Amino acid sequence: MLHPQAIRAEAVWATEPSVLDEGFDIDRERLDARAEGLEAAKEPVDVVADVDAGGVPCRLYRPAEGTPLLVHLHGGGFVFGDLETHDAHCRRLAQASGWAVLAVDYRRAPEHPYPAASDDVDTVVEWLGSAGPSLGVDTGRLAVVGDSAGGQLALVAAMRRPIFSSAALVYPCVDPSGSYPSYRTESGGLTGAEMDWYWRRYLPGGVPAGSSELSPIDADLSGLPPTLLLTAEHDSLRDEGEALAAAMAAAAVTTVATRYLGMVHGFFTDPELFDASTAAVEQVCAWANAWGA
Repeated sequence: MLHPQAIRAEAVWATEPSVLDEGFDIDRERLDARAEGLEAAKEPVDVVADVDAGGVPCRLYRPAEGTPLLVHLHGGGFVFGDLETHDAHCRRLAQASGWAVLAVDYRRAPEHPYPAASDDVDTVVEWLGSAGPSLGVDTGRLAVVGDSAGGQLALVAAMRRPIFSSAALVYPCVDPSGSYPSYRTESGGLTGAEMDWYWRRYLPGGVPAGSSELSPIDADLSGLPPTLLLTAEHDSLRDEGEALAAAMAAAAVTTVATRYLGMVHGFFTDPELFDASTAAVEQVCAWANAWGA
């Protein structure tokens, strides 16, 4: 059953443009989302600074000197999202966790399809190895978090580089084939047809043969760090996220999976619409602290 807050949110979202609309304008949607992010209410953080991480634009949120670091990868279907759209969210993460947060402004599709975004994350993580001390953070304690497309990128980052103390994946998109039942039966905040649209921009040539990064549920997951995986009950991505959690547990990865009942895709980053957003942020922050001590 949809939570009343989810019903109200969907009524609001129904008035906004859909990627499936004829003549949908990606550039206009990016500008509008950026403007909305700039106008959002924001918590103060001791240090907020834009940095060049080996050529990749990033933003550092540091609540105190010498804190561990959370690498943040925003959602947006690989097409939308930037430093401004998730600015308020990253501030909440920094304040709730006590960790510094480094938001990565990775390249987006369709201008830059796979693997550009993940390659940018690699560049940032490698850069942190030498630049961490200059940021006033402890890169010996490094975690990664991402929601939706950012959850997929966070997973790939952890698969590529076994250096994270923990990972938190929030309703990640991890099955380009859309083969799980919820992809067809659930549509809260994101429909399967909309996710197909995003995948086509990110993977214009389809899934490369043998790509464990893009089909991770069937991959060797044994090297992953302790992972928290959150899903929303009425999200089309629910089943693939939970299948990934089961696959990680079967591979002896320390795994906790939580389904937020009544919730829809998008709830995590929107505390104005969803009370559950605050609970989920606190859960992610507690997970990072549990494994980053």
